[in-house]
Amino acid sequence: MQDDPLWRMRHALAGVALALMLSVLTAAMAGAFLGDLVAGTYGARVAFYGALLLYVVVGAGVLFVKLAQHETRPLNLGRVLLWYVSLWLWPALLAGLKGRASSASAKSPGDKPPPPEPKI
Repeated sequence: MQDDPLWRMRHALAGVALALMLSVLTAAMAGAFLGDLVAGTYGARVAFYGALLLYVVVGAGVLFVKLAQHETRPLNLGRVLLWYVSLWLWPALLAGLKGRASSASAKSPGDKPPPPEPKI
């Protein structure tokens, strides 16, 4: 069982599943609120809910693919809340990962930082 890759990612899988469940409930409430606020029709509520649901499901997939292999700590309430917040902020996290990766690839291993400017 220790050789199974899903077994090694069980904490991340459980965390993203619980966070997604909470996010679906949040999307339903936010979709109803925004639909009533903007148009007050059932169609508007469904449209907002559908858009929010698509947003968090795509976010769950992106976060699981990008971050699950590094998640080895046991699951607790704080970890679930972190995954929950990450599901709603996943574009910012993804942009941060891309920024970090591009700055790391721009530097070669032998580069040294420039010397500090002399103070006058």
